[in-house]
Amino acid sequence: MLSDPKLWVAISFFIFLALAWKPLIVRILKALDARGERIRAEFDEAAKLRAEAEAMLREAKARREAAAAEAEQVLAHAREEAKLVAAEMQAELAASLKRRERMALERIAAAEAEAAAAVRAVAADVAVAATRKLIADGMSGAGHAALIDKAISDLPQRLH
Repeated sequence: MLSDPKLWVAISFFIFLALAWKPLIVRILKALDARGERIRAEFDEAAKLRAEAEAMLREAKARREAAAAEAEQVLAHAREEAKLVAAEMQAELAASLKRRERMALERIAAAEAEAAAAVRAVAADVAVAATRKLIADGMSGAGHAALIDKAISDLPQRLH
């Protein structure tokens, strides 16, 4: 029985496994730890980018509100100015009113166009955020990782 080569091959194989087991496990654990750290760093970067995007959204909302208030002020100012001109210059009333009304309407149209563009941009951002939330709620862990990787790769294009 001790002269059977199969027995010695089996014994040699188990000795080899016993000797190679610890370095192999250490190498596998190091690789897993490195991957975990890389994923953690990517997650932290994604969180930072999300915070920046939320700050940009707040800033865009504030600009939209300021543009709406300014449009209201421009309209109020144009009306007040038209009243003053009517009281001071009865002779030039028709020409002056037409000219100032046209200017006010152009300002209002420009302000409305700017406000509408800002509202559309905010609505698009909100829709994207809501879509991301819905997708995130319905996805598995692997789906989340793939979505985060895609969002990170698309972020430079979206920021410019």
